[in-house]
Amino acid sequence: MFSFNIDHKDPQSSARAGVIQTAHGEIQTPIFMPVGTAGTVKAVHQHELETEIKAQIILGNTYHLYLRPGIEILQQVGGLHKFNGWNHPILTDSGGYQVYSLGNTRKIKEEGVTFNSHIDGSPHFFSPERAIDIQRIIGADIIMAFDECTPYPCEYGYAKKSMEMTHRWLARCCERFDNTQGLYGYEQTLFPIVQGSTYTDLRIQSAEAIAAFNRPANAIGGLSVGEPAEDMYAMTELVCGVLPADKPRYLMGVGTPVNILESIALGIDMFDCVLPTRNARHGLLYTAEGILNMRNAKWKDDFSPIDANSPCHSSRFYSKAYLRHLIHSSEILGMQIATLQNLSFFLWLVTEARAHIQAGDFRAWKEMMVPKLETRL
Repeated sequence: MFSFNIDHKDPQSSARAGVIQTAHGEIQTPIFMPVGTAGTVKAVHQHELETEIKAQIILGNTYHLYLRPGIEILQQVGGLHKFNGWNHPILTDSGGYQVYSLGNTRKIKEEGVTFNSHIDGSPHFFSPERAIDIQRIIGADIIMAFDECTPYPCEYGYAKKSMEMTHRWLARCCERFDNTQGLYGYEQTLFPIVQGSTYTDLRIQSAEAIAAFNRPANAIGGLSVGEPAEDMYAMTELVCGVLPADKPRYLMGVGTPVNILESIALGIDMFDCVLPTRNARHGLLYTAEGILNMRNAKWKDDFSPIDANSPCHSSRFYSKAYLRHLIHSSEILGMQIATLQNLSFFLWLVTEARAHIQAGDFRAWKEMMVPKLETRL
């Protein structure tokens, strides 16, 4: 069921517009995927994701869903789609990044990773096979291979050793995935993940190894973990030059609006990041004219709309002064309005990028947009 077709290519960059087909519908690329870690995108209803934000695909997380509500519940209800009522595509991260973020509480061996729950400290074990089994039960349309995300900075020797283990884990993921086709009744696609930190030779080796598995799509991990943006772009461009051009490329955990536009220009099709939702809860808003900090006193008596040009109704309806009041009062509605603004803007941004790729003027549009997106209003 999974397929990818490229409709247009930008003549002055590596940007492309395409369509991914999944069992739960199509995804027009380039696309930003709102993060719904524990089965929900924070502060928004599913109908708002559809009508206000216009999300085409959302993310869930294997580690968090495994701990709560637990795979027994998800298996009983028939998967995450039925549990949360989202009838469009879902992607699940394997939990590798979350295990990475647990720091010293994890122990990594060839067999897999032992870690303690961040909820109650209870011990758990994830192997590549276990990560696939859990994602099979969750039932996402796209599932990720279990990998190790290395930190930045990272010594060359460790990055190389980790990358090689990630490749061995991928072989085990693929074997388990292929041997469990149809077991739970879901149509799913497995994405391998390129690693290698910020080392050119390792990134090339990893991209070549991942491409050799010949899966329907590929992901790039281990970036946006603290490295300079120039390094992230350099590694992304390098890897995109190796990965098959006729398959979707997913840059994991990226990023800011500027990061997204620059990476689209390098040939990336899919993005996710917690930034728009996390920053919204702190009153930081993204707009086509720049970034607004709604905690600033300058908005106290500004009764103009939050974003008069936003596709989101609440951003056109409520004023900056009102939103500032809500944020300062720690009202839940303030977090909700801000989240709707940020996610609808991120989806608007990739939709506009797609339109300009189709029109053949993406590069010029990007160069006009980037300075605006970096402006602090």
